[in-house]
Amino acid sequence: MKRTAFIIGLGLIGGSIALAIRKEHDVRILGYDIHEEQLKMAQSLKVVDEACHSIEEGVKQADLIVFATPVSITTELLADLVHFEMKSGAIITDVGSTKRKIYKRAECLSEKGITFIGGHPMAGSHKSGVEAARAHLFENAYYIITPSPDADARAVIQLQNWLKGTKATFIEMSADQHDHLAGAISHFPHIVAASLVHQVAKLEEKDPLVSKLAAGGFRDITRIASASPVMWRDILLQNKDSLLHLLEAWMEEMGEVKSLIEEENEADIYTYFEEAKAFRDGLPVKKKGAIPSFYDLYVDIPDHPGVISDVTGILAQHKISITNIRILETREDIMGVLRLTFRSEDDLEEAKVHLGHHMYDTYRI
Repeated sequence: MKRTAFIIGLGLIGGSIALAIRKEHDVRILGYDIHEEQLKMAQSLKVVDEACHSIEEGVKQADLIVFATPVSITTELLADLVHFEMKSGAIITDVGSTKRKIYKRAECLSEKGITFIGGHPMAGSHKSGVEAARAHLFENAYYIITPSPDADARAVIQLQNWLKGTKATFIEMSADQHDHLAGAISHFPHIVAASLVHQVAKLEEKDPLVSKLAAGGFRDITRIASASPVMWRDILLQNKDSLLHLLEAWMEEMGEVKSLIEEENEADIYTYFEEAKAFRDGLPVKKKGAIPSFYDLYVDIPDHPGVISDVTGILAQHKISITNIRILETREDIMGVLRLTFRSEDDLEEAKVHLGHHMYDTYRI
């Protein structure tokens, strides 16, 4: 009899995990979602084989149970599992971006001899819903596994075997370490981006011209502020302790910058930006991190009718898809700039080659 995976929550992440499992294993995949239309869509797209109309119905059949739900929902549902019949040896995991609160709630499972191993695939998309699910979504991404200190090593290996179709790089760490690091490289930057937007919005009340000037680079560097307010409200509350520590450290950092400016210390100001540039430039380019990458390619274009259709035509000829296109600057008698956004690093590099063959100058920022 085929082994069975049960996916709870059939959005982008849950759907992509289901597809990755199916790609690697001949298993039966069950699905559950509170939104009936998502459940039907998942079946029609063959993301899942069968729909379950309750969590209890699915867990009693499953060898692997994946909670692909918001952390606040996952913590509620975990407590319900102790009342359900489950297969012996079943493994439960989740995909939440915070771990401490989930682990605290999952303690009730260990008392019943049920194995829970936290997980966080650090990849995503600017699209949502099961219709955007892709088996390769997690390819080359880091997939954090957070087993408890007394977790069975064999169960951790089994979970990674279940998920090997993701083609992700697995890293093990504690729930506390995960929340601290995710707070620093993902959660806190979203706070900073939202704060910058608030600052400019307040400035606009006094000088409406600011919104026109912010339409270019400022809009780009604060893109992550457009993420789901519901999701980020929950993340801030769930990772409260780590974020409060990070905010304190940030205020100290800004105090140091304030002092550098007040003292007009040219050498130290230069060093501050030089060290930041060196560290940032040394970060991996092709690895996926906690914040979804923007694969942007900038193309210089002449002010000539039909140039945009020429660029897109070249890409279409080579079956290279773009997810977004934006004209950054076009004025008479000067070069304009197109910003093309791609799904992956490979698509970007291929586009760069083909556009170069047609004498287009391209670059990344």
